[in-house]
Amino acid sequence: MNAPESSSRSSSPNAEGDGVVMRVEGIRKNFPGVVALNGVSFDLRAGEVHALCGENGAGKSTLMKILAGSQAPDTGVLLFKGRPVVLASPLEAKEKGILLIHQEISLVPELSVAENLFLGSLPLLSFGRVDRKTLLRRAKEVLESNDVGVSPKAIAGELSIAKQQMVEIARASAFQCQVVIFDEPTASLTETETEALFETIQRLRHQGVAIAYISHKMKEIFRVSDRVTVLRDGEVRGTLQTRETNEDEVTRLMIGRTLDRYFHRAKRRLGAEVLRVENLSVTGFARNVSFSLRAGEILGLYGLVGAGRSETAEAIFGLRTKTSGEIFVNGREVKVRSAKDALRLGLGLVPEDRKKQGLVLTMGSRQNTGLALLRQISKFGFVANEREETIYQSYRKKLDIRSATSSAKVGTLSGGNQQKIVLAKWLATKPKLLILDEPTRGIDVGAKTEVHSLISDLAEQGLAVLLISSEMPEIMGLSHRILTMQQGIVTGEFDAESVTEEELVVAIMHRSTIEAGVVTEPERI
Repeated sequence: MNAPESSSRSSSPNAEGDGVVMRVEGIRKNFPGVVALNGVSFDLRAGEVHALCGENGAGKSTLMKILAGSQAPDTGVLLFKGRPVVLASPLEAKEKGILLIHQEISLVPELSVAENLFLGSLPLLSFGRVDRKTLLRRAKEVLESNDVGVSPKAIAGELSIAKQQMVEIARASAFQCQVVIFDEPTASLTETETEALFETIQRLRHQGVAIAYISHKMKEIFRVSDRVTVLRDGEVRGTLQTRETNEDEVTRLMIGRTLDRYFHRAKRRLGAEVLRVENLSVTGFARNVSFSLRAGEILGLYGLVGAGRSETAEAIFGLRTKTSGEIFVNGREVKVRSAKDALRLGLGLVPEDRKKQGLVLTMGSRQNTGLALLRQISKFGFVANEREETIYQSYRKKLDIRSATSSAKVGTLSGGNQQKIVLAKWLATKPKLLILDEPTRGIDVGAKTEVHSLISDLAEQGLAVLLISSEMPEIMGLSHRILTMQQGIVTGEFDAESVTEEELVVAIMHRSTIEAGVVTEPERI
């Protein structure tokens, strides 16, 4: 079945003609021990959204960095408006009207929103002074036109990650761009903010801007794009008209196989209670949260961004101070004041942001895997490298971690492999309970399937799993039970096998508690 039509994607006037603004021909790029791009050809046309898909490590980001002047190709030709160009820097690319919206926030945190929007082209008065009045006026216009609800005077570093990302995206309107490259732009956005982004993309399309769009979310690809190019192992595997293809075909090109069973829910073989939380509150984030979790069970925690899910998990793990409530592990009340206490009790936490909270990017795969076991694998303050290597190799095989060597810096690995190393770090501690906060965020469809299978396998082996996810199919496909949260309050509990999508949407959008078929309104935080 072909992809459904969407009102958010209109017919591109240049999709069938030439209209090429930017093109790469025969691009090749090598890194030590890795061929990132091998003879890639790709073009961007005015008024068109060209999606780029592929697994982590397929070469997508490398190609986009070449288009944006951040990296230079080893061989091949880069054409802009039909003429060969050499882009020596992102600033030179920006001056030509080529802008890359990074997945990782690139704002200067100490500067204001207005200064970040026009960084590199600030309006000036005599003697190089910044024209503050003009700057604020232009910034206000850009923010309002992109529905970004922040003040142009706000300091960028004081905004939430989602708001920072919206400011980043608004840069596309601040410049007279001819090419805009979006690299995983919705990774930190709420549904409302994502809709605002799609409206921005539509405005840019109608202005004749050529757009490249990278995303692991197939729903988005089919929502906004006109064409889809698939990369695998640094090579183009196909370019398709979006309306003439479907998710199965794109996925097959991406990973070289079909996903016959995307989700595999663990068999319901529940053991003794591992965790019980009673009336847990965290000031400003959660109030009177109560639930229990048994061995072999996957409990899904579902809600919108800001619902208090991560903060609840952090309080259980000792990373955030709870203001009231009790935590019981194996039937005994415990005090968890730090991650050290949590580790001693047999708890593990795979955090939402693996790069900032889960890994040391400048260290090797082996060293990261052993981080939570330093006491056990050290003697007189020195790490036993052989024991560390043995642990890493064991999980490398179990999780199919792909790293050139055990000492390769994890910052150079794909998102999927980074996530597997975070999982390996905690699995090596032999936990009784594993908390997974957005475990598949930012990884490709093939790696997602591997992580999903791993989660189900762990539960079948008797591990208790608390799964936090913003993706409804993931929550519904893996969990045995689902708790919904909104504004820090548990609003419903459901059996995952019988719940409907509509019931979950109602539970996370309305502050109602469902108990024995009776709907009541809880107190406000």
